[in-house]
Amino acid sequence: MNLKITDGELGVRPPVAKPHPGFFHEVGEERFRKLVHDHYDSIKTSDIAFLFPVFDDEDFAEAQKHAADFLIEISGGPDYFTQTRGDHQMVGRHAPFRIDEKARRVWLKLYQPLLMELEDEGISPEYIESFWNYLDIFSKWVINTKS
Repeated sequence: MNLKITDGELGVRPPVAKPHPGFFHEVGEERFRKLVHDHYDSIKTSDIAFLFPVFDDEDFAEAQKHAADFLIEISGGPDYFTQTRGDHQMVGRHAPFRIDEKARRVWLKLYQPLLMELEDEGISPEYIESFWNYLDIFSKWVINTKS
């Protein structure tokens, strides 16, 4: 399975394709939420923890839920994010945080082992790669600070 991190650059926003809906279908909502939960848990002890409300359990859980809702919706699941938060506007939502290419790469690297676990659980590698490709390209959009 190819989970390669491609180079991102401030101000460059390449076209992004949503993950194949088969990814959400195979993973299921409960396991999908666990994926995002586990990713956020790994963020707590990472070099990018300062970008997240790691010292406020309630705010952290809320950010975690919003992230799961967004990724579930983008992957073809229910539109929880739109129902509770409105339009995606992810570039604007991330604007208050200083996100550079290094932070983007750390965020992506924390997903790699978690996605490999999904393959071990029988999720189709093609579907995992479609989700990964979305994360890799979309994460370039939120870079807002020069490294």
